[in-house]
Amino acid sequence: MNLSELTTESADPRFAGIDTMSVAELAETMNAADATVPGAVAAALPQITGAIEAAAELVRAGGRLVYVGAGTPGRLGVLDASECPPTFSTPPEQVFAVIAGGERAIVHPCEGAEDDAQAGATAIDAAGIGPLDTVVGIASSGRTPYVLGAVRRARERGALTVGLSCNPGTPLSAAAEHAIEVLVGPEVVSGSTRLKAGTAQKLVLNMFSTIVMVRLGKTYGNLMVDVKASNGKLRERAIGIVRTIAGVDREEAERVLDQHGFNVKQAVLGARLGLGPQEAAALLARSEGQLRVALGEPA
Repeated sequence: MNLSELTTESADPRFAGIDTMSVAELAETMNAADATVPGAVAAALPQITGAIEAAAELVRAGGRLVYVGAGTPGRLGVLDASECPPTFSTPPEQVFAVIAGGERAIVHPCEGAEDDAQAGATAIDAAGIGPLDTVVGIASSGRTPYVLGAVRRARERGALTVGLSCNPGTPLSAAAEHAIEVLVGPEVVSGSTRLKAGTAQKLVLNMFSTIVMVRLGKTYGNLMVDVKASNGKLRERAIGIVRTIAGVDREEAERVLDQHGFNVKQAVLGARLGLGPQEAAALLARSEGQLRVALGEPA
């Protein structure tokens, strides 16, 4: 691998003196560099949009959203996937991440694992990836062997494949059906792609999971109506959502939530339409999980 060809590995002369800067100067420098990332993401929005549209249709049909990465990109994939069950009540197998080196690599460096392309392919086989699934390979360089092996095998197995990188014209872009290249340029610390590149990847993954879930009816407006009320804060959020949508007081919101097992969508239907748990569940099923449709409102 010729690292000199990668913009993410380049040394930017503007940052050559960071070790002589004060804390305030260095913080200002890093903040200014980070401020360029949203613009780089904006430039890639057409690529991002096409990939998300295709993925949403597959997930709606019963497919899975799978992130694959090594090192920082792998950990970002794990982070995004792990937020979906509490936010959108997705089953763990619907959105998940595969990281080079396995679970140990989430908290312990396993950097050598990224060089094993066959391990990436094997992980795809082990997950039983198929035509309804979407596999998003994440690699700042766009050349990580583990990710390339995974994406190539996923495409062989008929899955929708997306390659997310931070360099132009990468092997990952060539391997994937949808190429997303967010060109953030050199890092403040040369080659430390946990910085701007990592921030860009997090922004794109935020869009990926959130927009797919919105398209599946996991929100009503901007309210997370599929929230899993697993702690005090989330229970309070659920109560507030029911009060807002159904126009009821706190006592009534708590009553219908208790009646419907703290299922927010069902509780809203209970409060607005007077439905019991079985009736509300059946109406939601007929409405494909879309609360707005179930309420008879224009989608």
